[in-house]
Amino acid sequence: MAKIKRRRSGRRLFKGIIFLAICGAILGFLVYVPIFTLTQVKLIGAERLTVDDILKIGNIYIGEPLFQLETDQVAGRLSKDLRIEDVTVRRIVPSTLEIKIKERKALATIVCDYGYLDLDKNGKIIDSYKNLSNMTIPMITGATVQDKYIGDDVDDELVKKVLGFLDKLNTDSLNKLSEVAIIREDYIAAYTATENPVQIRIGDFERLDEKVHLIENFLRDLEKNPNAVEYADFSYTAPYIKIAR
Repeated sequence: MAKIKRRRSGRRLFKGIIFLAICGAILGFLVYVPIFTLTQVKLIGAERLTVDDILKIGNIYIGEPLFQLETDQVAGRLSKDLRIEDVTVRRIVPSTLEIKIKERKALATIVCDYGYLDLDKNGKIIDSYKNLSNMTIPMITGATVQDKYIGDDVDDELVKKVLGFLDKLNTDSLNKLSEVAIIREDYIAAYTATENPVQIRIGDFERLDEKVHLIENFLRDLEKNPNAVEYADFSYTAPYIKIAR
């Protein structure tokens, strides 16, 4: 009986070795066969970054075996770039690498001790410069950032609340604002990016969704309004628009 068991064990071992050899051969075929060579990177969600940027940042080479690309490692390299907020990477056989990214978006500018900083919705600094040339996003006033640089996070709670407010606005409305002023801890006001800026009194950070809706409607209708507006007050539950005389 012992001899029979040894023979069966030997056969199982032999079959196991054969099975592993076959799996290795299949894996080698998939890795090195020319049909599974990377020929295309499909980039989804990019607005400013290009495929060439992604190839460089991700250390990806056209022509390398598709199955040698570790998608987690590629995603990790890409996520280290400050311009990329979120990324997913997957292979599409036979020869494509699909990369979905979400770029960081500059939401507001703020004064710092050496110039100006651009912030994303989370308060991360994504750009800095000494002089203002062309303002395309609102300026946050009433607060100053000290000793912060690109890649750092702004930890001022009031600034974070203002960014939270701006992030709720649609893109069209955001582009129509030139400034958000922190008047005091519980009161902010915005100003339109028009030739004659109109003050929008927002007040505290309560009922933000309601206020955002009112502001978006106001900014959309402002261009059509035949009467000059002095200010709009949405700080109270009853909105009020003051017509200039």
